[in-house]
Parts: sequence; C-alpha cells; structure tokens
Amino acid sequence: MSAAPEPLKPLKTWSHLADRRKRPSEYDIVSTRLHYRRRDPNAPWELDPNLPMNDWYRKYCNESPLKHPDWDLFQDPDQLVYRTYNILQDGQEAYVGGLFDQFSDRGHDEMISREWIATLASFFAPARYLYHGLQMGSAYVAQMAPASTITACLYLQSADSLRWVTHTAYRTVELSKAQPDLGFGKDERKHWENDPQWQGFRRLLEEGLIVWDWAEAFVVFNLVLKPAVEEALLGVLADAARSNGDTLYSLLSQAQMRDAERHRRWASRLVEMAMTVESNKDWLRARVADWTPRAEVAIADYCKALGEAEAGARAIERMHAFQRGLGLRD
Repeated sequence: MSAAPEPLKPLKTWSHLADRRKRPSEYDIVSTRLHYRRRDPNAPWELDPNLPMNDWYRKYCNESPLKHPDWDLFQDPDQLVYRTYNILQDGQEAYVGGLFDQFSDRGHDEMISREWIATLASFFAPARYLYHGLQMGSAYVAQMAPASTITACLYLQSADSLRWVTHTAYRTVELSKAQPDLGFGKDERKHWENDPQWQGFRRLLEEGLIVWDWAEAFVVFNLVLKPAVEEALLGVLADAARSNGDTLYSLLSQAQMRDAERHRRWASRLVEMAMTVESNKDWLRARVADWTPRAEVAIADYCKALGEAEAGARAIERMHAFQRGLGLRD
C-alpha cells in the first residue's frame, strides 16, 4: 500500500510575491503581475494567435525595441493605488474647487483686464484639446505597457489629464460670463486648428497619437510632449498671468504642476530601470533626440505668440534639463 501524499503547505503570501521575502504591501497586492497577456508571448490574448489583436500586441509590446528581463520589477515611487489616489486627489480637487469659489466670490474676473481675458481666450481655453490628447496618449500606452505597475501609473496619469480638461472647461465657462463677446465656449476649436501658438503642439500631439510601439509612445508623451506642455502652459503662461493680476490661473497651474511632478517621478524611475540594460541607452537617447526638436518648436511658437520669447527659451532649457537629468541628452 502506497503512503499517503504529504499535504501541501499553504503559502504565507501570494505565489507571485513569495520570492520577495517581505510582507507584501497593499501596493504589491493590488498592482503587481496583473497582465495575464504576458504569459505566452506568441499569443498575448488566449485566442487564435493569428488574430490582428495578437499581432498588434506581439509587434508593439512584446517585440518593442526597449527590452528588460522583467518589467514587473518596476514600482511606482509613490506606490499609489486606486484607493490612495482617490484620497490624494479628493484633497486636490477640494483645493481647486476652493480656489474657484473664493476667487468667484471676490469678483476676480472683474478685476483683471479685458485684454488679458482675451489672451486667455486664445492661449488658455483651447488647452482642453491638448489635455484631452495627453489623456488619450496616456491611455494608449497604459493599454500596451508590458507590466501592470506601469499601466497603473499611466491610467492615473490619464485621469489627471481629464481633471485638467475639467478645470479648463470650468474656467472657460466662468470667463464666458465675465466677457460674453470674446468667444469663450465657441471659438476654441478655431483657435486650436488655426492659431500659430497651437500648431507646434498640435502637430506633435497628432504625430504622437499614431506612434504604436508602447516604448516610443512613452518617450513621446512622458519625456517630450508633457514636459513641453508643462513648461509652456503651467510655467510661462502662469508667469504671464501673475504679471497681469490673474492670481487664479497662477495657483491653478501650480496645483496641476503637482500632478505633473508625480508623473515625472514615475517616468524617471522607469527610464532609470530601462537604462540598466545597455542596449536601451542609445535607443532612448535617439528617440528623445528625434522628437525633442518638435517640442522645441512648439514651445517657441507658443511663447513667441504670447510675447514671451525669452521665457520660451528658458522653458526649452528646463525641458532639456529634465531630459539631461535622466541621461537622455548631453
């Protein structure tokens, strides 16, 4: 008679976390190794391997030029999960809502010049198209990213971009009430499609939205386009607003920049991880070198039209400094 099999000993943690030899955090439990499409590189989705969807993921995720032996080792430096993100951004939205209410009660829009409000009509209100494009780009890279921890960062980034759209739309309505004849809520698409200050950003955004490789799309959005937008709209325009007595836009931009700084933190961590693979260094530097000139044009055109050409040059240098800090330019 054969001996009875030895009973299995229950694991003390989730199997995919057992090798970490530490008690898993909430972040570890709900964020790591969630992409089951990574189990079989030849058939990311458990369907016919020759389906176009499987072809797409093989080509633009699994066969991406950016390589790492285990992308699942990536961790968000802030270790945000959906629960903690909502706590964080509930406070952020309460702050922004308080700004809107306080400045409205003070009659802020009656205290700034009609000339400046007209500037906002063409340099600020159309930004909702740009922010929506950033949201779309972030969502695409999230869908294609090779690790769930990367995807989580991108989806939270995408949500932040939608919040920026909402802030811009809310402020547009307020300004339309202060100056009903300046086209707020009516002319933004015309400005976006035709005004010189937007064409560099529009070109870069539209070209970025047809980059299918997940890693190159990450480079375009997180290492080139977003930093350019942040330095121009949340930097140069905010400084101009302050000079024109528009404290509200200045404070609103600072609040949005807190989100942007968090996006830069996780993007920097991902670049740092990728750069540990020697073959990735030249590829990342080449992609940044290819896309950055378009961002330089976008910043320069926007700031020149605003009458802030010198500030635009400084904004370009700040974008370069961010990239240089990652080892992506000399």
